[in-house]
Amino acid sequence: MPKPEVDPTVQLELSVDRSSPVPLYFQLSQQLEAAIEHGTLTPGSLLGNEIELAARLGLSRPTVRQAIQSLVDKGLLVRRRGVGTQVVHSQVKRPLELSSLYDDLEAAGQRPATKVLVNTVVPASAEVAAALGVAEDSDVHRVERLRLAHGEPMAYLCNFLPPGLIDLDTDQLETTGLYRLMRAAGITLHSARQSIGARAATTAEAERLAEEAGAPLLTMQRVTFDDTGRAVEYGTHTYRPTRYSFEFQLLVRT
Repeated sequence: MPKPEVDPTVQLELSVDRSSPVPLYFQLSQQLEAAIEHGTLTPGSLLGNEIELAARLGLSRPTVRQAIQSLVDKGLLVRRRGVGTQVVHSQVKRPLELSSLYDDLEAAGQRPATKVLVNTVVPASAEVAAALGVAEDSDVHRVERLRLAHGEPMAYLCNFLPPGLIDLDTDQLETTGLYRLMRAAGITLHSARQSIGARAATTAEAERLAEEAGAPLLTMQRVTFDDTGRAVEYGTHTYRPTRYSFEFQLLVRT
């Protein structure tokens, strides 16, 4: 007979401070979130019974349920019918610097994978022509990719490159990042102009990213330049905010 699943929270040093003004459910959710972020609660782990966890911490079941629900809302836990409450993968926090999503996912231990949806040459629209500094309707390379981590969709990437810049082989695009291919071709990436926003997912985007239609998505547009000042890539990307965020540091101007 298979051994019963061991509750991974038993190994955690969970505690609450009843004298603190911080709500008890929030104290518990913060400790569980930290355990997920630090890898103590690993992806796929099943949390134990809410009643047992509540009894162990001397909390009410509604308090424990609220703590767990807050992490479900953040995308760190998921409730699966017939399975229970399961840890999913922690959110990737991407620094605002000139790096590729592939490299960021790999650095975060997220096991990136790529599905190339489109790899073709198209006439440059006015928007793409302006970004890349080429003539409108001239040929540009268009690549559309779905980036996954641990088998789950994280982002949809649409990139445009000047023709003849590099050999965009589909097999290579599915095994490594675009910036790695550019660097391997001798292109020195120097700087980028980037804007970040948010909007509701279209039906097609929702299906692609395993979200509901109308769900909020993070958006990013970037024009990347090499060390000669030439625009070498224009990208328009959408991300699942439950799995991904941008992180940056602000300095006080004196």
